[in-house]
Amino acid sequence: MDKLVNWLQKHLNPIAQKLNENIWLGAVRDGFFGSTSILIIGSMFLLFANLPISGYAQFMSSIFGKNWQIFFNVPYNMTMNIMSIYVLVGMAKSLAHSLKVDDVQAIILSFAVLFILNPTIINKQKIEGIALPSIGASGIFLTIVVTLLTVKMYSVFVKKNWRIKMPDSVPAMVSDSFTAMIPGTVAMLIAISIRILVSMTSFSTVQGFVLKIIQTPLLNIGSSFGATIIVEFLEAFIFTFGIHGPNIINSVMQPIWLTLTAENSSAFHAGKVLPHIMNLQFDANYLKLGGTGTTIGLAILCAYFAHSKQIKTLGKLSIVPSIFNINEPLIFGLPIVLNPILMLPFAFSTIVFISLSWFITSIGWLPIANGTNIPFTTPPIIAGFLISGWRGAVWNIIEIILSILWYYPFFKIIDRNTLKSENSKI
Repeated sequence: MDKLVNWLQKHLNPIAQKLNENIWLGAVRDGFFGSTSILIIGSMFLLFANLPISGYAQFMSSIFGKNWQIFFNVPYNMTMNIMSIYVLVGMAKSLAHSLKVDDVQAIILSFAVLFILNPTIINKQKIEGIALPSIGASGIFLTIVVTLLTVKMYSVFVKKNWRIKMPDSVPAMVSDSFTAMIPGTVAMLIAISIRILVSMTSFSTVQGFVLKIIQTPLLNIGSSFGATIIVEFLEAFIFTFGIHGPNIINSVMQPIWLTLTAENSSAFHAGKVLPHIMNLQFDANYLKLGGTGTTIGLAILCAYFAHSKQIKTLGKLSIVPSIFNINEPLIFGLPIVLNPILMLPFAFSTIVFISLSWFITSIGWLPIANGTNIPFTTPPIIAGFLISGWRGAVWNIIEIILSILWYYPFFKIIDRNTLKSENSKI
């Protein structure tokens, strides 16, 4: 065991460190994390417009009229349906800080290039604009590429001193604006050239090119059963060696899963069939009850069924965080980390709960998560109800029972061993 642990730590720690220190992944991560609160708020308005409660729609119609849902759809459209805008701000700001350039100019230049590359539409009244899907979930990967490349190019110009220099007496805000003129001009010339060239191809727009060549293949992989099994298992497995799996995996997978959530949300809003079983809410609310490894059952066993004082005390300390899907007290306190009795059930629980949740969703018993982007700390049962109605709540209850049964044999071994150790010290 020691040799395996040493080998894993030797090879995984450098990878984890590089991923955490990578400024490009960090910028993407910060962009999504930074916009999380506003996206959650917007998703909640969509939920209010579609609460799965009998008689709710009729009650709201009697108060606000037959078009009452419009009031809730506006906040949703101005958050989830333009999510790329919010993500861009966080990404550009984070990367600008890492590259040590002015973040305001980095954000402005990124917006300019993104808007040039996005297709425009004209209605019958000849009013021109950008379609919401272009700056929503469908445009997220174009936004990521544009922002990272634009900010990097801006930093190159600044560091190479290819800029308009102003006298020292000029205020910094004015000087920074002139600093961005040359890189901004070049960036926009490149953007309009790309737009012209792509318009001559079968893709028609840059958005169409990115969607077909990059975004759709990535989403297809990220939403597949096989990829989900591999990713979730790796996340739990490396956690058993004390390396925070969710932090590593989420930096890569969260942009994909959140995009899948947004596409489900758009379909739900439009009354269409929801396209993706796998998304951020499926991950957080059906695969991680109590935290990674679906440890809520283990927390309940420790708190209410342990004979060992040590484990019972730890269980009581862990039960409240577990209700909010935080299980570090169990992982490092019980511990699960480097514990040969609990490592395997913890890692393989991901395969069990993914397979079960995926199966009952695929046969239609459990509704696909509706795209409501609730916080990962939303307690089970409530979470299931919010994203899949009453059947989601029932499935969460069943999962809690299954989690108890899954961990029970291993819990008994740990409890007996710890109790024996306690009695030997008396």
